[in-house]
Amino acid sequence: MTNKSETLEIRLESVLAEQLRTICDSQGMTVSSVLRGLINEYCDSSPVVVKQLSPTSQKNSRTRSLTSVISSDETNFRIGEMYCGPGGIAIGATLAKLSRGGKTYGFSHSFATDYDADTCQTFARNIRRHSPETTVICEDIRKLDIESLPNVEGFMFGFPCNDFSIVGESKGIKGKFGPLYRYGVDYISKANPLFFFAENVSGLTSANAGEAFDRIQRDLAGAGRHGYELTTHLYKFEDYGVPQARHRIVIIGMRSDLEVKFRVPKPSGRLVTCREAIEVPPIPDNATNNELTAQSPRVVERLSHIKPGENAWTAKIPQRLRLNVGGAQLSQIYKRLDPKRPAYTVTGSGGGGTHVYHWSENRALTNRERARLQTFPDDFFFVGSKESVRRQIGMAVPPRAATVILEAVLKTLLSVSYQSIDSSFSQSSETTKRRKVRRSK
Repeated sequence: MTNKSETLEIRLESVLAEQLRTICDSQGMTVSSVLRGLINEYCDSSPVVVKQLSPTSQKNSRTRSLTSVISSDETNFRIGEMYCGPGGIAIGATLAKLSRGGKTYGFSHSFATDYDADTCQTFARNIRRHSPETTVICEDIRKLDIESLPNVEGFMFGFPCNDFSIVGESKGIKGKFGPLYRYGVDYISKANPLFFFAENVSGLTSANAGEAFDRIQRDLAGAGRHGYELTTHLYKFEDYGVPQARHRIVIIGMRSDLEVKFRVPKPSGRLVTCREAIEVPPIPDNATNNELTAQSPRVVERLSHIKPGENAWTAKIPQRLRLNVGGAQLSQIYKRLDPKRPAYTVTGSGGGGTHVYHWSENRALTNRERARLQTFPDDFFFVGSKESVRRQIGMAVPPRAATVILEAVLKTLLSVSYQSIDSSFSQSSETTKRRKVRRSK
């Protein structure tokens, strides 16, 4: 698509204008190219404008039926996201395609919400290249008018995992972030999408002695006018070509009146090593987000005693270089990657020793290397400080995993068979009963 150009007139004081021309001439650059670069930098670093939407002003705000999508020339299922992060699910969705009956089906973004300014900027900069009309709303979900969000055919939400993680207190539903899944349920009940995609950490299953997991599934199954047929599975993303041991609960809900059942796609059977992910092909010299972390001499010396696959506790480190840490000894502290295996889980937070370490060089990975382990393309630019970018990468859903799951969603909706495996969790009788009661109303 060719972008249209507009002429913008900028008035400067004559002395400043002459100084600018002189500097540009000395560097072999034009004034217009310098100004365009400065304007691009400003726009990229400026916060996304909070945009509240009026339900009466939304174009094509009604959720289309499955039949209307199949029969339409507009064969992309419109999707919206809550807690969108930098765009892992979104990039995965842009790559998910299915050809059937002479048409190609896929996804296009309608809206996305998140509370973090850098994250929203990252999402807008990258996803609008594929879906230019995407509305990105930077706002605390508790202050957002859910009714103002446009209706879509597919809804994605990786609701905050802080209170479900196995690292920390794991407060579950009773924590500050645990109840936030309800805003996704409220949107589903309002919009009645054809399907939804909900993602969270594996610790979700054990929070509040399993009570939180059961409650979330009950609420999702009973959402909307029709209720939803759930397929809940603990995905080991390394089994699907992600070069990282990352285990996540994904709940796919298919609207019950469609009378289709999503099945877990069969793993690819090929493990991608962290070396292959980082080195094949080599990261370009001009790649963004690829700055090295300045390691202290003490850290460099400590790493020199740690072999691939070892960490600060399992390696034979001289006493003077050992960590003086009481309590739990986390296995990922100063852990080097094993180049013959997928990486261990890339995280978005943590202090010294948690930054994921190269198998042979005495250093932490760059953010671009971490992004490769998460399967983000090299042209995906993350906005923000180095620590902000690290957090965005570590909190994201790997695009490659999202593509696999969403292609299976397309096949389910369009009645195309595919190889599958049994899901990790069966839908409880109580959940099924609630869905049926909801459906009969």
